Amino acid sequence: MNATGCATTPSWSRPHPYTPASGPKLLIAQDAPEPDGLRHLLLETARQLAEAERASSLHWLFTPEEETTFLEARGYLRRTGCQFHWENQGWQDFDDFLAALSHAKRKNIRRERRKVHEAGIRFRQLDGQTASEADWADFHQLYETTFDRKGGLPTLSLDFFLDIAERLPAQVLLVQALKDNQVVAAAFNLVGETTLYGRHWGCRAHYDSLHFETCYYQGLDFCLQRGLQRFEPGAQGEHKIARGFLPTPTWSAHWLADAHFARAVQQFLQHETEGMQDYMDELAGHSPYRRSESA
Repeated sequence: MNATGCATTPSWSRPHPYTPASGPKLLIAQDAPEPDGLRHLLLETARQLAEAERASSLHWLFTPEEETTFLEARGYLRRTGCQFHWENQGWQDFDDFLAALSHAKRKNIRRERRKVHEAGIRFRQLDGQTASEADWADFHQLYETTFDRKGGLPTLSLDFFLDIAERLPAQVLLVQALKDNQVVAAAFNLVGETTLYGRHWGCRAHYDSLHFETCYYQGLDFCLQRGLQRFEPGAQGEHKIARGFLPTPTWSAHWLADAHFARAVQQFLQHETEGMQDYMDELAGHSPYRRSESA
């Protein structure tokens, strides 16, 4: 029995594993006939399985807006969150991007990049073909150290990184920061057709603005060079706004087995959604872009 008075039973969730990135969860063939009927069948089957296993709830996380609306129309509770994403407005290179920012924000980014350069740090951008096994072993050590430092659990093994690099070499981006030919920081990203997804980073030493360069500016450079439309650098972080990432809504949808508990959660979500919209509206007022660019 938990604090709500409901029996504590397992809940089911359907995200991309360890990835707070939005994308379809009800997967059907693009040319499938009657796609909504198939999605409904998937939903009903999932709910029936959850009920059969006496699960307390079923959660669809980081669903696209259209899919969230589909789920909501079938009785699921919509929850709205916020991340900070970058959208390419037709910029051809980093200087184009900077020109769209206010003078103060443009000056700050240039200063941050200059500090890293003056510290004698250079960068390599590697994919699954150009990164060696030693590069992945080194990154995995940084990855584990980051989780250990924050009291988290590093769930991804070295074999995982080696395997994804071998199987999807063009879909991984490993950014290495080197000082005197030694890796002092690195960031792991996944590359989609139109979007770059920032996932993990780690460092061995502190240098001013190193995190911003490794995790944000190198990724922005990559997007601009490859013609990618979007950069999702991960969850949280209001500090991203000053660096070109704007508040963007995310969604999830939830089914709760206990009807009384579901009504209480629904009331909470109504208030939370209003608060979340106010929060995003307020943050949008701090856009780093010149007014004509952010309109």
